[in-house]
This record gives sequence, structure tokens and C-alpha cells, in this order.
Amino acid sequence: MATIKFLFEEADHEPVIVNNAKVGDTILDVTEDNHIHLNHNCGGVCACSTCHIYVEKGEDSLEEISDKEEDFIDRAINPRLESRLACQCEILEEDAEIEVIIPDQSQIIGHEH
Repeated sequence: MATIKFLFEEADHEPVIVNNAKVGDTILDVTEDNHIHLNHNCGGVCACSTCHIYVEKGEDSLEEISDKEEDFIDRAINPRLESRLACQCEILEEDAEIEVIIPDQSQIIGHEH
């Protein structure tokens, strides 16, 4: 199983390490399965930017970014070179080691999940 370390911009959130991520899961799936708060207003179909994350490590173990995803990242709050949409980050490798930062969710108007 893949390992994902979740870091948070919000100071009151401790890092979370998930060791049960499967090939074919998206990072959004992993947050949902492990009760990690990450907004996703469109339901994970690459139609908004609310599940915006920063991939700090392991980007080669994820599905390549698409043009559509890039277009929505441009609409995210504080996009950076390592920005991705969690709904589009499909895990490709069984032994992947991925590290992501979840931006401050209080800045995002949307549904809490």
C-alpha cells in the first residue's frame, strides 16, 4: 500500500500519515476514507478548485496533470508550481511515498466533508 503524509497550513492541525492508500485511489479518496477535511464542492470531477493541494513529494507516483486540471488550478487560492487537485491525483504505484500540504480550508467557501 502507498503511504501519504498530510501536512496542514492550519497551525492547529497535526500531520497525518496514511499507510493504506491503494493504486487507483485519488488523494481525495484517501482524505475521505481517513476523515481528513478537504473541501471538494464539485464532488471530485475536476470542475472546481476547492480540493487544491500542494504535492511536496512523490509527484512521479501520481497521474500526470491534465490541461483541464491546470485550468482549474489557476483559479485556486495561492497556486504554486506543486499545486494539484486532489480529485485528479490518482495513485499509480503500490509502494508510493507521497507528501502533500492541505491549504488552509477556512479560506475556502464550500461544503465541509
